[in-house]
Order: sequence, then C-alpha cells, then structure tokens
Amino acid sequence: MKIKTGDKVTVIAGANKGKDGKVIKVLGDKVIIEGVNIVTKHVKPKNNNGNGEIVKTEAPLHRSNVKVVESVKSKKTTKKAETKKEVKKEAKSTKKSTKKASEKEEK
Repeated sequence: MKIKTGDKVTVIAGANKGKDGKVIKVLGDKVIIEGVNIVTKHVKPKNNNGNGEIVKTEAPLHRSNVKVVESVKSKKTTKKAETKKEVKKEAKSTKKSTKKASEKEEK
C-alpha cells in the first residue's frame, strides 16, 4: 500500500514504536511524520555577528517501519463482512435448531 502525504500512520518498528502522526512529506522510500523521530541539529552562525542555535526537527523514517491507520470507511466495510459471517452462522444454527425441533415432534 502506498503511503501518501496527509495519511495517518503508526510506527511499527524502531525507537519510536507505537507513536502515531500525520505524514508531512514522502521522500522516496522514507517518510517524515509530524511529531515522530525528533532530532536536534546544531546550526552554525551564518555571519560574524550571528548566533548559532539548536533546532529540533523531524527526521525521516523508512516506510517499512510505518503502517497506515485504517480510516472510518474501511472499518465500516470490515464490519459488513463480519455481519455477513454472523448471518451465515445464525442461519446454520437455526437450521440445526429446526432439525432438532422437528425430530422431537416426530417422537
């Protein structure tokens, strides 16, 4: 499944396992996730009178370490599939109960 910008994902491996967030950017095989895999960078001063600073930013993660969180629409479809299975089970159980009832009536 392709991961696109804006998808909600969960990290499934690595130091950030269990964290979830929104995909900010996709870089080939890597993705940058909002609020996950934060690293500190030391930035040098750009001119003679400037000051250096320490910046915290998100670093990319490999897409194999990320899983897309299912949306509400896909959960509804799986729920329908479950109800179909339940209907089949109920139909089988009613057939069994009607057979038992008919056998008791014959006796």
